[in-house]
Amino acid sequence: MIRKKKTAWVLAQSVAVLFAAESLATSVFAQTAPDDWKFQAILYGYLPQISGSTTFPTGSTTDITVNARQIITSLKFAFMGYFEARKGPWGAFTDIIYVSAGASKSATRDFSIPGVMIPASLTADAHVDVKSTIWTLAGSYRAASTPDGVLDVFGGARELSLKTKLDWQFSADIGSIGGPSKQGSSEVTHNLWDGIVGAKGRLLFGDRREWFVPYYVDVGTGQSQLTWQWIAGLGYTFGWGELIGAWRYLDYRFSWHNDRYALSGPAIGVAFHW
Repeated sequence: MIRKKKTAWVLAQSVAVLFAAESLATSVFAQTAPDDWKFQAILYGYLPQISGSTTFPTGSTTDITVNARQIITSLKFAFMGYFEARKGPWGAFTDIIYVSAGASKSATRDFSIPGVMIPASLTADAHVDVKSTIWTLAGSYRAASTPDGVLDVFGGARELSLKTKLDWQFSADIGSIGGPSKQGSSEVTHNLWDGIVGAKGRLLFGDRREWFVPYYVDVGTGQSQLTWQWIAGLGYTFGWGELIGAWRYLDYRFSWHNDRYALSGPAIGVAFHW
């Protein structure tokens, strides 16, 4: 009887040691094993205002420069999406914006013709259409992580596909644009790649750190003279994801005719994590 009790006691001790060893091994492995992949996807509604100037060839020696912000008042369609994958401190993300806008303006003087003095009585009926796709792809590294926020630095590339069309009709002849040619249509297309660097992250606050301030800034150059953008806003974390409101500004400066293109406006997004 004593031997049976002793054997049972030894077995119980052995089982306890085995469980302790297994728990210790699991704990050590959890501490030393790489982090699992983490993913984030954000869908935004974006309402940007388009600004900047585009110089259109007319088929003669005279070009027409139009300021889009002074004519375009109608946004036809806009979409913005974001996806990020992360493993440990390393990550990669992609971002895409599509904007289609256009409007007409009658008897306008919101245009210029380089080297030509425009008479005070001259006006134009103009219609401008702008379609742009902006795609960003970058790799990131988490440079700082605290209970109050995170900071990532990144580098990558951004593509701009921009198509701008102008239909015009002048009220009188001007410069080399005269007779039947005082009305016409012209289209300018750009497909540009630029390298970019920047930083992004969020600042956390609230009793449970459920509120946060997302921020993003980048700058780059390449086939454009200069491109830069910033994003700042406010977000709230739910059990299923996040709700984010932000303001986004994106600017391109081109090396020809001092042309530029910019988007600026509010965005509201829903983020999902898994």
